[in-house]
Amino acid sequence: MIIITGGAGMIGSIIAWQLNNKLSRNDMVIVDRITHPDQWQNLVKRQYAQYLDKDQLLSWLEKRNDISAIIHMGAISATTERDFNKLVADNIHYSQDLWRWCANNNAAFFYASSAATYGDGSNGYSDNSIENLRPLNGYGYSKHFFDQWALQQVQMQMSVPNAWAGFKFFNVYGPNEYHKERMASVVLHSFNQFKELASVKLFKSHKMGYEDGMQLRDFVYVKDAASVVVYFLQMALKNQACTNGIYNIGTGKARAFKDLATAVIINMSKIPNITYIDMPEDLQGKYQYFTEATMSKLASTGYNEAFYSLEDGVQDYVQNYLMQDDAYC
Repeated sequence: MIIITGGAGMIGSIIAWQLNNKLSRNDMVIVDRITHPDQWQNLVKRQYAQYLDKDQLLSWLEKRNDISAIIHMGAISATTERDFNKLVADNIHYSQDLWRWCANNNAAFFYASSAATYGDGSNGYSDNSIENLRPLNGYGYSKHFFDQWALQQVQMQMSVPNAWAGFKFFNVYGPNEYHKERMASVVLHSFNQFKELASVKLFKSHKMGYEDGMQLRDFVYVKDAASVVVYFLQMALKNQACTNGIYNIGTGKARAFKDLATAVIINMSKIPNITYIDMPEDLQGKYQYFTEATMSKLASTGYNEAFYSLEDGVQDYVQNYLMQDDAYC
């Protein structure tokens, strides 16, 4: 049996989709806390054994000995979260409890880290080391803290899961993100804005060297993000040698927000119309102007699936989901 925390979220629900459709598995326990009134729709097309609230999981695990892996995607993921005590409880302590359970019960553990751990990128985006990183917000720090803690468990020769990996997801976009509201991808915001206003609004640049709309991010399609997680899971389930560690999940190619918005509008069969607005004050000084994952470490594990290009990912998302009556995967 496989547990997916955050299983009603974007990445978690697409991991479940891949397990259903690629591996023909439905022996999953979906764990989440659904607070958005429409988020349940992320689960409608999934086949799974049971749903649990996040606060039920740890006591439920005490009675189980049939769990082969926990895929821990659940977290407070808002980069604007100001309550650090909540971040500690949900993103650090809860993750530590699940890690320890897997270590003590012969189960694999795969978890979501974040590219937010890299901060402004001044120390690069290499996943070969997490030293000297300075996140720009409490969310990024909570993820960085757990990355450090996991590596410390290994270095101190503490009990660790039989297979484990942390995934530094870069800018993930795609179907089933509709509940994320402000934290949804620029693809979804661009689509909704153009549909309503016949124009897409992007942030002006407040940094020398970057023109408006030319801030660069590594945009990765959610189907690719899920594929990597499932790849590591398959290795663990087959008892194949799994290279434990922390891995970037991106495309390895930074693209401009202007490119993204243009692709969205073209896939709506419209003529691009983009305007620029001031960045909110709560983001100024805490905004990444460039992210680009180094992907050689993932490739060294044998993962060789091609990633969607920005144009191909946006096309699939817009035409096969956002333009359809049923936008859910």
